Amino acid sequence: MCDMGGLDNLIANTAYLQARKSGDVDSKDMQKRRKSINLPKVEECVGIKSSISPEYESICEQQPIGKTFFKEYLATVPEYQLAQEFLDEVCTWELSEESIKNSLLQGMVNMYLKNVSNTYLKFLSTDLSNKCQSASANDFENILQLAREETKGFLKGKPFEGFQTSPFYEKFLQWKGYERQSINDKFFEEFRVLGKGGFGEVCAVQVKCTGKMYACKKLDKKRLKKKKGESMALLEKEILEKVNSRFIVTLAYAFQSKTALCLVMSLMNGGDLKYHIYNVGERGLERDRVVFYSAQIICGILHLHSIKIVYRDMKPENVLLDDNGHCRLSDLGLAVEVKDGKKITHRAGTNGYMAPEILKEESYSYPVDWFAMGCSIYEMIAGRTPFKDYKEKVEKDEVKKRTINDEVQFQHANFDEPTKDICKLFLAKNPESRLGNRSNDDDPRKHEYFKSINFYRLEAGLIDPPFVPDPSVVYAKDVADIADFSEARGIEFDDKDVEFFKRFSTGAIPIPWQEEVIETGLFEDLNNPNRLIEGDSKSGICLLL
Repeated sequence: MCDMGGLDNLIANTAYLQARKSGDVDSKDMQKRRKSINLPKVEECVGIKSSISPEYESICEQQPIGKTFFKEYLATVPEYQLAQEFLDEVCTWELSEESIKNSLLQGMVNMYLKNVSNTYLKFLSTDLSNKCQSASANDFENILQLAREETKGFLKGKPFEGFQTSPFYEKFLQWKGYERQSINDKFFEEFRVLGKGGFGEVCAVQVKCTGKMYACKKLDKKRLKKKKGESMALLEKEILEKVNSRFIVTLAYAFQSKTALCLVMSLMNGGDLKYHIYNVGERGLERDRVVFYSAQIICGILHLHSIKIVYRDMKPENVLLDDNGHCRLSDLGLAVEVKDGKKITHRAGTNGYMAPEILKEESYSYPVDWFAMGCSIYEMIAGRTPFKDYKEKVEKDEVKKRTINDEVQFQHANFDEPTKDICKLFLAKNPESRLGNRSNDDDPRKHEYFKSINFYRLEAGLIDPPFVPDPSVVYAKDVADIADFSEARGIEFDDKDVEFFKRFSTGAIPIPWQEEVIETGLFEDLNNPNRLIEGDSKSGICLLL
């Protein structure tokens, strides 16, 4: 007899894997859609210009399209181009291997900071210029950093002012107009359900005009209102908007359908670390994988802390792998903003990973994430959490008691001395004694455990992961095993609800959206002066919608 559930799952997986594999960027349908897209006209972007705050860092450093056009403008003035070339060289030096750093450093100093060179940076201050001429090799790194700061200051002046009155800036404004188009569910092709959360399902989607794959978290409007989850949903969305790290899932779009509020985020195809710890081979992970994942996770946590966010739900289950084996923190539903340096008192987290101060209902702050980090490193090594054995049946109160009172034991053979030490420091009962919080500059990345990691290169995505997920595997439950939600009955929406839905649905998030259009070739296509356009769109917006 035919297994219809198995057949449905096979069909869903096949379509999903095919979309993942190709992106369909070169397909006829894709090319037809792209021909129907036209940027808004320059005269239609006057209002956009007045709505954009002219901040150098945002436009020229953070936004990929702004950065691209600014570099193109700088290339029209030799002095400006030289300044940009110097900054690019500094970036290359920072990301280089240790074995060649000194020679690159000396070369840059001679080329840009010595006044006998034809490529000397003439805009440097007299004081810094004098330091550069008399500097010894021991001073090179310091003067290079000073020169970088002065070069940035130089570009923020006349070059940035000139850029804002140039045709390059007009082109940037046209792309900002396109970026702000209205987004709805017709913008995406929907594929199989990947899982479910408290308010709805998560499914795979593909942007029709770029081919980019994402995960779409659907928050059922009625269920959200019934459970009074509006504020939590909005907080998660606002935190995700602030995040800009390769080690945290990225929010690309926020929109509403007829029945749901939708968050479109990074699609992480490699499964979560909990799955890999317990379901692939022997329990636990190899040491090189643990070091690599821990380094990336710590970078993600540090980024959250830098924007005053406490994660509160650090655990392997919330760490997802992408196609290439890099990991990102996910599920920021429990994350909270630290306001005016005030401590947090509300209990939140997962039993077995919560710090003693949370369990004792004391006020707490950033160090709770470092305690959970210690629990996670321990679990990746041992295939069990520090205070509860694998498949041990024990009450929550007992786990709480152990977490507060018991010292951690290291019985697994893979616990070498550096691993034991970093776990002990992260799992300190007293937050003041915990790694990451012992002083103002207590950086976990400096611990001996990470001596093999070049964090500059890691943060630039230049270190190859020690494990790459199988591209032919769907790391998700079968479609039939993901239970459907029952409809929330008796829920009616009022004007307040409608206003909330509008507030939530802000459309494309600038930096991820700009990265998408560049990565998928749409940026190049629309900037091609010889491209053919189907029809004549007065609005200048994507006709496929």
